[in-house]
Amino acid sequence: MDDRQVMERALELAREAARLGEVPVGAVAVKDGEVVGEAFNRREVDRDPLAHAELLALGQAARRLGAWRLTGVTLYVTLEPCAMCAGALVQARVTRLVFGARDPKAGAVGSLHDLARDPRHNHRVEVTAGVMEEESGALLKDFFRGLRAAEKHN
Repeated sequence: MDDRQVMERALELAREAARLGEVPVGAVAVKDGEVVGEAFNRREVDRDPLAHAELLALGQAARRLGAWRLTGVTLYVTLEPCAMCAGALVQARVTRLVFGARDPKAGAVGSLHDLARDPRHNHRVEVTAGVMEEESGALLKDFFRGLRAAEKHN
């Protein structure tokens, strides 16, 4: 599996989130070429502020691998992780992060902060940014454009 193939799956998951009225973010955790976790945002559906795609996918990976240390795992996500999710990547010892669109308002892997690569942490995450950035960004823009249009008509 290459980065684009896995990101395609993350985008499918993000589209599923959008169909449920969730912010369209999808995440896929891979170790040794095998998917060990995948999820999409579920904050609205689950009424849970922690139900970000990244955290849900990492949780699945930890359960599947039987360990909280996710060394050797690459997490693919359609949107740059927020501070909570970037912190979780560091705490879980994720080896690599691949993300699509940057998040200038809340991104914590290069936009507002760079928690994943901060040298003060005991672990740093290798980061590849911008994989399928246009597709990921377009999905988010379309979702929020639709929300604004719906609000206008209400």
